[in-house]
Amino acid sequence: MYVRRLELVDFRSYERVGVDLEPGPNVLTGANGVGKTNLAEALGYVATLDSHRVATDAPLVRLGATSAVIRCAVVHDGRELLIELEIVPGKANRARLGRSPARRARDVIGALRLVLFAPEDLELVRGDPAERRRYLDDLLVLRQPRYAGVRADYERVVKQRNALLRTAYLARKTGGSRGGDLSTLAVWDAHLAQHGAELLAGRLELVAALTPHVAKAYDAVAAGAGAAGIAYRPSVELSGSTVDRAVLAEALTAALAESRSAEIERGTTLVGPHRDDLVLTLGPLPAKGYASHGESWSYALALRLAGYDLLRADGIEPVLVLDDVFAELDAGRRERLAELVGGAGQLLVTCAVDDDVPVALRGARYAVGDGTVRRVD
Repeated sequence: MYVRRLELVDFRSYERVGVDLEPGPNVLTGANGVGKTNLAEALGYVATLDSHRVATDAPLVRLGATSAVIRCAVVHDGRELLIELEIVPGKANRARLGRSPARRARDVIGALRLVLFAPEDLELVRGDPAERRRYLDDLLVLRQPRYAGVRADYERVVKQRNALLRTAYLARKTGGSRGGDLSTLAVWDAHLAQHGAELLAGRLELVAALTPHVAKAYDAVAAGAGAAGIAYRPSVELSGSTVDRAVLAEALTAALAESRSAEIERGTTLVGPHRDDLVLTLGPLPAKGYASHGESWSYALALRLAGYDLLRADGIEPVLVLDDVFAELDAGRRERLAELVGGAGQLLVTCAVDDDVPVALRGARYAVGDGTVRRVD
């Protein structure tokens, strides 16, 4: 799989731009702030319907415009597919596949499989559990696009259940001991257990498959300077390493019943996959709080490379994007990373200085600046 062409209209800093890309390495060079990352972000958005930089869509639309458009021509198994997304802040985004309207924007997920590493990925190691949950769920959807629906269904249930608990909490505060109407809470409990079990099982299976790839990738990037490990930490008590959906649903149901009083007291859902974490370790210590800047950077990169390797092991050849990564690496790590990714079906590298990119990765070259992207070789 590779991206043959990318076109942007009113996306971030670009009024209109188009670039033809090649299989193998593609290096996009330009000064900081000229829009290199915007190109990477647009491709990531096509793959996940989400930005790795901002939580809402509004910043993606160029100042003064009402919407933004991303068009992406993807070649897979000799066939080309045109993906088009229209981003309209405050409204549902519109999508087209092969020039035909998609019923839902998320129907485009799976058309482009892409792994993106960016400086923001340091938060995978240093940040809150939400960052690591998002990492797992994005990778889960890349492997099996049906999980986009599972994820959306679960998030909808949590939102509705939280609204009910919040209403009851406020009613208790203003109306004394009577509280609010919780007659439908059992219904939402059942929905949460059902969808939560499906999402939890997917994550557990993913972590089991991902673990050896993380250890291997970190060892390769860091040249054996420490052993990286990952483990899933659920918010409910689980027996063993089961991924049986029915068993997981029972565990979630029991945990919800046990936490009912606390949830009503606090007005929010306290158990479920939205409260879980992925624990990262270096040797016997947690990476968060103990890893140095260099170790954290290498670990974040290893997580992305592990996901990339897992997808390839599944028979999926994703596009790999490395946004401004080489400037943070010493010469040894640069060369080792080049060896790891040199065989990618398509690799996009952004950099401010050409010399930061190892010679082995200097394929098609592009200059980015003044709202344009032009081929220079």
